Amino acid sequence: MVHAAYLMALLPLAGFAVLVAAGRRLGDPWAGWVGTVAVVGSFVVACIALAGLLSEPASARHFSANYFSWITVGGLQVKVGILLDPLSMTMCMFVTGVSALIHLYSIGYMKGDPEFSKFFIYLNLFVFSMVLLVLANNLLVMFVGWEGVGVCSYWLVSFWHERDSAASAGKKAFIYNRVGDVGFLIALFLIFSKVGSLDLTTIFAHRGALGSAGATAVALLLLLAAAGKSAQIPLFNWLPDAMEGPTPVSALIHAATMVTAGVYLLCRVNSILALSPDAMWVIAIIGGATAFVAATIATSQQDIKKVLVFSTVSQIGYMVLAVGTGAYIAAIFLMVAHAFYKGLLFLGAGSVIHGLHDEQDLKRMGGLARLLPWTYGTFLVGWLAIAGIPPFSGFWAKSDVLANVYQKSPALWALGLVTAILTAYYMTRLFVLAFRGDDRWAAAVDGHRPSDPHESPWVMRAPLVVLAVLAFAGGILDLPWVHRDGFASWLSPVFAHTLYLAHEGAGLQVVLAVIDAVVAVIGVSIAFALWRRSVDKPTLEPAFLQRVWYWDDFYDAVIGRPGQAMARFAATVVDGRIIDGAVNGAAAAVRKGASGVRRFQTGYVRNYALGIALGLAAVIAFVISRVWWS
Repeated sequence: MVHAAYLMALLPLAGFAVLVAAGRRLGDPWAGWVGTVAVVGSFVVACIALAGLLSEPASARHFSANYFSWITVGGLQVKVGILLDPLSMTMCMFVTGVSALIHLYSIGYMKGDPEFSKFFIYLNLFVFSMVLLVLANNLLVMFVGWEGVGVCSYWLVSFWHERDSAASAGKKAFIYNRVGDVGFLIALFLIFSKVGSLDLTTIFAHRGALGSAGATAVALLLLLAAAGKSAQIPLFNWLPDAMEGPTPVSALIHAATMVTAGVYLLCRVNSILALSPDAMWVIAIIGGATAFVAATIATSQQDIKKVLVFSTVSQIGYMVLAVGTGAYIAAIFLMVAHAFYKGLLFLGAGSVIHGLHDEQDLKRMGGLARLLPWTYGTFLVGWLAIAGIPPFSGFWAKSDVLANVYQKSPALWALGLVTAILTAYYMTRLFVLAFRGDDRWAAAVDGHRPSDPHESPWVMRAPLVVLAVLAFAGGILDLPWVHRDGFASWLSPVFAHTLYLAHEGAGLQVVLAVIDAVVAVIGVSIAFALWRRSVDKPTLEPAFLQRVWYWDDFYDAVIGRPGQAMARFAATVVDGRIIDGAVNGAAAAVRKGASGVRRFQTGYVRNYALGIALGLAAVIAFVISRVWWS
């Protein structure tokens, strides 16, 4: 059954090809159904492959196959193939599953859009690229998938490119990711120079050839790549602007696919990371700092999608923090749970925006619980899950991360705990402002009262219900009492020699879990007390946080404006005076020389005859002088 795993990538690619050829003729909604069926088929193949892996003993759950040679140049041989093991299988399951739900949701959300078929073309190509990235058994093939999701995200974020903000957001996402890609490419060059191969199995078998310094360099370069793709400090600024795309794009990019690619990459190269404890500490610090900074920013955002975007940055920070402490299984567990509840929250936000006729300002919502009952009920589950309230999945996943971090670094654990309080606070603030309180959406704008909010159609509600169930029950995957036969034992063979195993006693585990639950309740309680009666609290929404710690302003000051000044200097001085001056000067010299030569071109035969005679006399005189002196 695992031998057909390549179909997980080929089916979305086939859907892409069909839609490119006939998407416009199929139109709305059939183009959407074709794209959805292609990804559902990919998910079905993933389930079959999962059954095939589970039928094997733990030590044999590893399938690798090469299908054809792509590049053969000197010592570089790149074959296109797949590597299916518990890690890539887990990624494929939730990537294809959640993507299928987002495709279904998009049929309703994008209804009536003039570029309906193009949207699903991009979605199918995005899923193909992500599955290729996950299944690749070679770092160069992985990089192809890595770039594929990057260019698709550019197209999707700037899908409504007639808006200047969307076009700018797409360019920003593209440029920031290219910065991270520099790290990936240099890491590839370094690995090949030391190991002589880009095949993952070969690299891991000969990782010692990297040496300590080489392993540190590779780890930090791949961290840069992950920071770009997974929106970590210092490259997290692009993700908030990515909300300019349609909301299903936000769910697809922010929840289950692209932003998790960086975490997956770091987990995949765990055997290299283990060679450099210093690099592991850098990874942990970057993850912890990102989680905290993004959480503080989320507390002051007024756009419902921006709150969720910064929440994504913060949650990915938790995953990177777990990777840095060697808690790879905890990172993947949180990744899976995050795909469920964050996908639910983004799609729920899309349902709210759809029902409010494209309104995204939390301060112009309120009282939606009775008008959008399905959205309200499912969003409630997502809110409690991400807030860390037991027994929802977010509590178990986040507690698993923090428990591992506590043993490794109490300081980072304390930072993670503060971040958990902030998470519960800002998500409760969002929930209260959107669904509770007065009907602020009813206030007239420019003299016109908006129509009443309406619930979404069934194609949008069905994915919400499925994700709500998963967000509630997803913690079953790795409950403490199923570690021996559950998610942890499933992934353990992948990290057999590098996994950090915390050694807390049962009593300490219970205490840490209770602390996690208590801080979640504290965050929820504070937010309820502060926001249930009033929406105007400027002291709680300082400009410093609304402006993202002035991070974009800083980049504008140290990179943007100097870059513009350099461009102006290059345009006016280098290009205008030096380059154009040299070209124009040469032309002027030729012109003057030609004007001088024109004086000899009189048109009179007697002048030409005189010139010939004088030249002949000069030649004769030269010859006579040579003979005389010889």
